[in-house]
Order: sequence, then C-alpha cells, then structure tokens
Amino acid sequence: MIARLQYGTTAKVFHWLIVGLLVVQYLIGWLMPDIHRGQEPGAGMTAHISLGISILILIVLRFIWRLTHPVSLESTLQPWQRLSSALVHWTLYVLVLATTLSGWLFASFRGWTVSFFDLFPLPMLAADNAAAGKAIDGWHQVAEWTLLVFVGLHVLAALVHIFVYRDRVMQRMLPG
Repeated sequence: MIARLQYGTTAKVFHWLIVGLLVVQYLIGWLMPDIHRGQEPGAGMTAHISLGISILILIVLRFIWRLTHPVSLESTLQPWQRLSSALVHWTLYVLVLATTLSGWLFASFRGWTVSFFDLFPLPMLAADNAAAGKAIDGWHQVAEWTLLVFVGLHVLAALVHIFVYRDRVMQRMLPG
C-alpha cells in the first residue's frame, strides 16, 4: 500500500467531525449536573452518551481509514518531530477509545437504560455494580482530562507549525 502525501477528503471529514463532536461532548459533560445513585439519566446524559457512541463509531472508522489509506509523515519534519507526531496521534486514538468506552461502561455499571438519541436502546456492557461503576467513573475522568491535555498538545503543535515554523504541515489537514 502506497502512502499518500496529503490527507484526502474522507480523512479530513473524519478529523473535523470528531473535533466538533468532542467540543460539544466536553461542553455537555461539564455543564450537566451530577447524577447520583438511584437517579435515571435525563436528556443531557442521553445526549452525552449518544455523542460518545457516535464518537466511538467515528474514531473506529477513522482508524480503519487511516490503516487502509496511509499518509506519509511530512518530509520536512525533524526526526524528533516525526516521532512525537506519531506518538501524539496514536495516543489520541487510544485516549478517545478509552474515554468513550469507559463512559459506556460507567453507564452500564450504573444499571441505566439508555438510548441512542431516544431512537433505540443501547446495549449495556456490564451488569449493575456500584463499586465497579465508581472505579470506572474515576478512570473515565482521568481519560477525559488526559485526552484534553493531548488535544491541547496537538493544537499547540499545529499553531507552532503555522506561526513559528511557517511550514505547510497544518495545511495537510485543513479543509479544501
């Protein structure tokens, strides 16, 4: 399989759609009230879980797309930049998967019945288990903060390429 030099339209759509959904997801997650034991999830939690499932599906599709449509690392990058770029990108994949799956597991361990945007019920990944739910909630919070840090590093690197190096690295993922 030959690696391309630029990201195609499909890769860009996956990237920016996931970015947009993650922004909305974080806003919903931070703005909704805490749900205590015995409470059923409301519209905010249903939207949060549904968006998480959507992001999970998209990140898996994006990962498959990336494996089947590889793009070469920018040839102008220094070796340390190539390595750090690859590490950050693969870490982002793992963190998005960990964050979305831990959220789904948390809902499962809470014993909630949740639906995908009120269209159809979602299968639960585990049985009601308060102790496991509490542990998974902790992992979910660590994953979401770690993801946010790596997204910040990713954005910072993009800005450095635009304003400091003034190279065309960032343009490879911009629409158009």
